[in-house]
Amino acid sequence: MERNSVGKAPRQPRLEDDSYADYLTQVRNFAIRDWFPQIAGQLVADASAAGLPDAGASCDYAELAPVVDAMPAANSWKRVMRSQQRMTWDKSFESYNRDRQHWIDLLDRAEQNFPGRLHRDESLVVPDSACENIHLQPGGYCRDELAGFVFHHGTNVFYQGDNNHDELHDLYADMLRQPADGKLNRIADLGCSIGQCTTALKARHPDAEIWGLDIGLPLLRYAHLRATELGSEVHFQHALAEATPFEDNSVDAVFAYILFHEVPSFSFEEIVAEVRRILRPGGTFTVIDAPNGTSFPAPNRMWLAFDAQYNCEPYSPAFVATDFKGLLESQQFEQIEQGPTPTFLSMTTAVKPE
Repeated sequence: MERNSVGKAPRQPRLEDDSYADYLTQVRNFAIRDWFPQIAGQLVADASAAGLPDAGASCDYAELAPVVDAMPAANSWKRVMRSQQRMTWDKSFESYNRDRQHWIDLLDRAEQNFPGRLHRDESLVVPDSACENIHLQPGGYCRDELAGFVFHHGTNVFYQGDNNHDELHDLYADMLRQPADGKLNRIADLGCSIGQCTTALKARHPDAEIWGLDIGLPLLRYAHLRATELGSEVHFQHALAEATPFEDNSVDAVFAYILFHEVPSFSFEEIVAEVRRILRPGGTFTVIDAPNGTSFPAPNRMWLAFDAQYNCEPYSPAFVATDFKGLLESQQFEQIEQGPTPTFLSMTTAVKPE
């Protein structure tokens, strides 16, 4: 059953399950840190030799794909990445499913003992687009009651063992753009999953009312349990990012960490319009997500295509190809700034006009 934690990350129910996750973390680390840079260098050289513009950085992926497919190392890398991802999820799911009712009871008790912090919407219809097995997680984010437990362990391997203390979420929470007047009474964390950024935002802004919103109710149930265990008084709302329960002009800052690349492209404009509606004049919008635009190095294009085809990231190519700055401008946001983060992600911030 419950074992002690490593920082803010719970251990899995059995020692052998943790050992298995440690092994897969090392496999992932090797594939990303040691192997991929070698493949990337070879791909750039091969793309240049094939006469592709900008060494494959500014052509359609269909032109680059034959170069990638001709590289045995690249195809082996894809196989290893997909296999370790599936093995991670399957083992974690098996670990928790063994004592399924025990973990469901934990979630239920958290709701009973801390009422008024998890807000359900019984009329909400979860769209089919939210029911994909994103990142190959069995049951996805919406279709299994234990998804939150499984998600936490699976993403800890995904983060290569570097997030036991929510270090990455702390990093991103620090990047929240604050309104010029400094007033932060309410912050909304869109697509909050298991609430790691939500609790990080609360730690940084203890006097603010912090809301985490997500379409995955199983993730929110786990987020609520986890927040109560951390002593973090935050709210979680089951909702679509494009249809929040907030009144017009009632939120000081909106934060969205890796949300947009996991929703269909037709939702982009709807979400941005909803953010503009709920932000008060002078309120800010901070987005941490995949870089977007038209030109990317060939290795990045290869990885994006791999994620979309083999890692169940069906919506990410559309976001990466989107002119997100232009979309914000079309919704009358101003003071738009874009730039890199210390990780591979990009940050975009904007302000609702006074």
